[in-house]
Amino acid sequence: MADSHRIVRIIEINEFIQIIKYYNENQIIITKHTTFRLNQEQRKIFKDEMLKDLIMNQVPMLVGLQTNNSYAAFYRCEQEILKLILDIKIDKINAVTFYITNKLPRL
Repeated sequence: MADSHRIVRIIEINEFIQIIKYYNENQIIITKHTTFRLNQEQRKIFKDEMLKDLIMNQVPMLVGLQTNNSYAAFYRCEQEILKLILDIKIDKINAVTFYITNKLPRL
């Protein structure tokens, strides 16, 4: 299971931006599973609209393709690093999981 989340290839930031630029916020799916790792206080801050804005309008620090073909996108937010796992389909982007971390993965 853990191996399916391992980053196997770094995606150039510009390549990632080119992939997601064809989607709009209505095509980004945020579910309860997306934020299940957050506590109640964090959920008040990181609402659906904020996560969609992050994906659509912020430039990630790092993007990697995982073994399971999901994208791991890392964004800087103040003192923290936000990690979003994205399952990008032809017609939508599923925000699978969202983490708050303090470091980038070792590759």
